[in-house]
Amino acid sequence: MTTNASNAPKTDMHYLQLLSQSFPTIADASTEIINLKAILALPKGTEHFLADIHGESEAFRHVLKNASGNIKRKVNELFGNNVRETEKKELCTLIYYPEQKLELIKARETDIEDWYRITIHQLVKVCRDVSSKYTRSKVRKSLPADFAYIIEELLHESLSDSDKTAYVNVIVDTIISTGRADDFICAICNVIQRLAIDQLHILGDIYDRGPGAHIIMDTLRQYHSWDIQWGNHDILWMGASAGNNACICNVLRLCLRYANLATIEEYGINLVPLATFALETYGDDPCEEFLPKVLPGNSMDEKTRQLTAKMHKAIAVIQFKEEAAIIKRRPEWQMEDRCLFEHIDYQRGICTIDGKEYEMKSCHFPTVDPNSPNTLTEDEALLMQKLHHSFRICEKLHKHIRTLLSHGCMYTISNSNLLFHASCPLNDDGTLKEVEIYPHVKYSGKELMHHIGMIIRSAISGPNEEYPRDYACDFFLYLWCGKDSPLFDKSKMATFERYFLKDKETYKEEKGNYFKLRDSAEICDRILDAFGVKGENRHIINGHVPVHASKGENPIKAGGRLMVIDGGFSEAYHHETGIAGYTLVYHSRGFQLVQHEPFTSQQDAIVREIDIKSTTQIVEMSTHRMLVADTDKGEELRAQVADLKELLYAYRLGIIKEKR
Repeated sequence: MTTNASNAPKTDMHYLQLLSQSFPTIADASTEIINLKAILALPKGTEHFLADIHGESEAFRHVLKNASGNIKRKVNELFGNNVRETEKKELCTLIYYPEQKLELIKARETDIEDWYRITIHQLVKVCRDVSSKYTRSKVRKSLPADFAYIIEELLHESLSDSDKTAYVNVIVDTIISTGRADDFICAICNVIQRLAIDQLHILGDIYDRGPGAHIIMDTLRQYHSWDIQWGNHDILWMGASAGNNACICNVLRLCLRYANLATIEEYGINLVPLATFALETYGDDPCEEFLPKVLPGNSMDEKTRQLTAKMHKAIAVIQFKEEAAIIKRRPEWQMEDRCLFEHIDYQRGICTIDGKEYEMKSCHFPTVDPNSPNTLTEDEALLMQKLHHSFRICEKLHKHIRTLLSHGCMYTISNSNLLFHASCPLNDDGTLKEVEIYPHVKYSGKELMHHIGMIIRSAISGPNEEYPRDYACDFFLYLWCGKDSPLFDKSKMATFERYFLKDKETYKEEKGNYFKLRDSAEICDRILDAFGVKGENRHIINGHVPVHASKGENPIKAGGRLMVIDGGFSEAYHHETGIAGYTLVYHSRGFQLVQHEPFTSQQDAIVREIDIKSTTQIVEMSTHRMLVADTDKGEELRAQVADLKELLYAYRLGIIKEKR
């Protein structure tokens, strides 16, 4: 937008009139321009990228509290050898868990007032450091109302100024003498946690396997700034909440498989009908293939283990029937080969796949009619009605799903980084593949991701003209296990084969072309170009497929263009990956990949001061310190400055009158 002496501002006059309501005078507009230009010169905020959390709420919350080790690093830099290692560890633990740690410290300290005095000064120093890259206005907004004025005064006064030393000391002494020290310490510790991470990006899969997906969602609902690119497990729960019966069955099957019902119970999903049905139907069946995977630290008596196995088999059988019903309804998906109950010789115990016969582990299906194998029995249909109702009326689940919708999408472009959970479907030659997402409607790349997002919203938020709700609700199943789904992208999901067939060759799921070709810098550049990602140092950032660090696999691929940050947060993956997750940190100096070892427990962190042991790998460092001006936010601010200059022009020429 430009102006000259003979022409009116090129910005729309109606917009300028609206802008003038926020900045009614030349002085107001000028002050805002000064403010915005000053912000452009600040260092960029720190972004954290996490993927595939899978219900590991304690580890997730600890990583947020310690900012992937960033707070510990700052404490070491600030206090160096001037403070003992034990005192630095205690200070870090206090910052992470202020309420709990305070109780332990008060029980052992003989001179608590002296400890308060020293600790408050230390916390102010840490808070000053983590807030240094933000404007006073932004810091002020992060402060709790009770202590906003006091913290702001302490942050901007220095003990090196002899004239202010007494002033600062009186503030601290008064905090202690009025009995507010505990509350103040908790408040400033929470401010440090908040300012250590400017923006949190989650690359999908909050749900399944671990016990605390609901806790993670509650945490995120209170978090200051975050976004999510939906993963296949998130989509499964979204489908279940929307009433897709196949998704409901898959959700319950996975919870039973990992002996993890905490999230289901927290959502109030009634499993008594399923338990009753399973005992009545599979009471004499050992259900050996369905015994749950009990992770270390979880205890389960034999009776509960047997009941879980029977429930597991009951819901799995119903799942295959419900999936078949949707697949038959949607022939355009070309998934009828997955209706495997139709290919079983129930007398011989043989399943025929692609013309080849495979022996089954067991062939006990009391609810399957060989003449109509995909039809639910009356009891199964009644059970599904109850489970469907339970998912549809669960207010807490729907609240969490709405949160995923409001903060999420299929992909995001942030500061020259393309974020999506799993895949961008490709042809054999590496070109973007067109995927049919609705009868006779095909898209690829960016448009594919966008329209899938529209289908998802149609199923949950309400139908739109393009995608009817009944189709949108069914489509969750395709997203979960469809061959060309960007959230799956494999030849098949071999759940049936793993449960029922002896030949392990049938378990293989051939990965799609994206996973075969993503090591190529040329392919990654082609995808980045298709999504319109600009910048000299642009990247694709994914999760979904665990990186086997213990086998030497490198999460940095394609000459640095691709970063795969699923390191196995879930305890179920620790033995495969050899680690317990990655955090990618993008600060003003560049990218760092933080590799985490398993988190023991919150109790260990508080009492024994055991932090997550993390190893930092420098991925890419910038030749200059990146500023807000170098980010997407910088582009927005420059556009705002241009608009405000147009407003100044309009004021000075009398086109718009000042409102004094």
